[in-house]
Amino acid sequence: MASATFGQKLFKNQVARFIFSAGVGFLVDIFVFYLLDHNFLEQPTYRVFSFTFDNYTLSLAISFFLGVMVNFLITRYLVFNESVSSPAKQFFRFVTVAIIGFFANLTLLDIFIRSLHLYAPVARVAAALSLFFASFFVHKFFSFSLSLRHHAARPDSKTGN
Repeated sequence: MASATFGQKLFKNQVARFIFSAGVGFLVDIFVFYLLDHNFLEQPTYRVFSFTFDNYTLSLAISFFLGVMVNFLITRYLVFNESVSSPAKQFFRFVTVAIIGFFANLTLLDIFIRSLHLYAPVARVAAALSLFFASFFVHKFFSFSLSLRHHAARPDSKTGN
């Protein structure tokens, strides 16, 4: 019987799969943010429904939620696939956490750009990385209703919400 390769062992690790999932969603987010910030939304501010938004705020809103959609799909099917919560419940919870994360990202982005004068794409990366670790635990325990034991006793267990 051949021993598992490093890649196979890594793929079995839930945290590694979450990093992959979040990483892909983050790459989508950053790529779209950069494209919008540099190529499509060239004015410093925009009026949307009688509100004025900075270029980077509008770029973040669009890019963040595209990244969330990609992240949810990968997280649901690759990371926390043992969750027995309904897909609709998972999605609602995931988006709820994402909305809170959006405002946390926006706050950090605003601080990094206005106070620290960071370049917008660099500030975006710094804001996202600042919040990454909390998101794993929030999604595991809230979005996908998995316990700390993570079904250690019985991997085929169907407990959960």
